[in-house]
Amino acid sequence: MSFPDVDGLRPTGDRIRETLFNWLAPEIQDARCLDLFAGSGALGIEALSRGAATSVLVELDTKAAAQLKTNLEILKGDKGRIINADVMELLRKGNTEEPYHIVFIDPPFQLKLWQAVIGALEEGNWLAENATIYIESGTEDEFAPPINWQLHRDKHAGAVSYRLFYREPA
Repeated sequence: MSFPDVDGLRPTGDRIRETLFNWLAPEIQDARCLDLFAGSGALGIEALSRGAATSVLVELDTKAAAQLKTNLEILKGDKGRIINADVMELLRKGNTEEPYHIVFIDPPFQLKLWQAVIGALEEGNWLAENATIYIESGTEDEFAPPINWQLHRDKHAGAVSYRLFYREPA
């Protein structure tokens, strides 16, 4: 797969991605996935390759979104869908489709959007009752997950923290 040269595009590293998908192995089959701040599409596309039923990749940058579409076509990822939109605007509109089982949250670190995204996901019918949520952040970045999100896994690689949460029914 190729990726455009887009300012701030920071694909999840291979080691982190391998660990993440090992964590997700029990949940990924037939899951509905939402890849917010998709960038290179590494997470959403990998989810499809591991058996997800669908993967919606949300990316604001027009060049990156076009490349994601091309990459899905090359990989025959017909269960993937690209939404070229601002993540926060999309989330605030609310979800009218079936909620998502797995959500990837990996915004550009400098935007500090974790808390806003978490709130919008909870308020907008985006999360299935027992959703799994992956959050990638800088090691110094802070956010407070809702009380019904239980931390399942937590690791660090260099300046990156990555966590997996299980959402329990409220």
